[in-house]
Amino acid sequence: MRGAVRALIALGSATAVWLGLLHLLFMADLDDFFGGDSGLRPGAASLAARHVKMWSEPTLKELELKKMRQSNAEWDFMGRTFLVLALANMSLRDPGSADKYVDVIDRIIDETIKIEAEHGVYYFLMPYARERPFMAKSGRSIFVDGEIALMLAARRIVRESDEYATLLEQRLDSMVHQMKDSPVMCSESYPDECWMFCNAVGMAALRMSDVLDGTDHSEFISDWLASIKRNLVDSDTGMLISSFSVDGQAFDGPEGSSIWMVAHCLDLVDPEFARDQYCRARQELGRSVLGFGYAREWPRSWQSPADVDSGPIIPVLEMSAGSSGMAVLGAASFEDREFLLGLMTSLKFAGFPVRRDGELKFCASNQVGDAVLLYAMVQGPVWASVKRRWNEAHVSSVGWVDKSVPVAAAGEL
Repeated sequence: MRGAVRALIALGSATAVWLGLLHLLFMADLDDFFGGDSGLRPGAASLAARHVKMWSEPTLKELELKKMRQSNAEWDFMGRTFLVLALANMSLRDPGSADKYVDVIDRIIDETIKIEAEHGVYYFLMPYARERPFMAKSGRSIFVDGEIALMLAARRIVRESDEYATLLEQRLDSMVHQMKDSPVMCSESYPDECWMFCNAVGMAALRMSDVLDGTDHSEFISDWLASIKRNLVDSDTGMLISSFSVDGQAFDGPEGSSIWMVAHCLDLVDPEFARDQYCRARQELGRSVLGFGYAREWPRSWQSPADVDSGPIIPVLEMSAGSSGMAVLGAASFEDREFLLGLMTSLKFAGFPVRRDGELKFCASNQVGDAVLLYAMVQGPVWASVKRRWNEAHVSSVGWVDKSVPVAAAGEL
């Protein structure tokens, strides 16, 4: 009996040591994916190569998008948005390849707008959107308008286009009009269902439009910020809720698959509030176990059923694939290297990365997931350009400047 006990103790001790060291076998090399003032890191370049190839080969693109639409039509649309954002940043990082990247951007934007024109707004929405009419008379979705506007604006930051300028103005005018009619200054993504993710995207596109066209929506953006801080903040965590009715009734509380992107977009209109939201999300949702980082979908104070955006939820740990993937963007945006290392180590362990013929794919992910990761790896130049241009235009008139970006920055980073 004593021998058996000693054996069990030895086995338990060895297992504990092995588990404690396991993450070292999968520890990510952040420099392979992130960093540098110009060009692409090798890992990011390999991931980008697969996406560029997909949009260059119709058969491959059709196959990948079909997979997305079988699960969620939103993923087809969001995959386009995040890839355009990534390609815009890649164009500024690597001007020598900008022509190739801009060509893909234009193909994505033109096809997306054509599909919407031919099939209507519901093409990119989940089926339940048809169950009742939108509250707004226009019947438009800020999910669609906001992300198309963001794509158009990102493209124009890289290279100006009169055609896209007109399209951007139309999208934003409609969006602002609807938001002004809302008691909480937020527009619908689905009928009587507003999402903070989509409204934050719209605000980022509006600030980008201001620096591109010389307009100034500062007062409107300030009123919007005051409204969401007053009406749409969870009292337990201080985090913004994720979904709510037109009049501000909460449907879903703080949600990981939403808040990381919300904080990223808020960084263009209120950097201090954006960092506050990131830090709160990091505290409430960010976790690390034995060197592996991950993110919960909800804080402990709010329980909701899993949905399609959450991805698989691992019991006990409450690890969310959707939140963890978006957390990579959050950690990269706010330079949280410790959390980023843990997240990427988990991705290397459980994402099943495969490199072949100069291309990288995470087999446990999908097209939209990989597009989010790619954007996280290359983000920075577009946001920095917008901040710099806004500072240059407004620091003398309003006395405000975002200290994170020098006014006289030489280049986009």
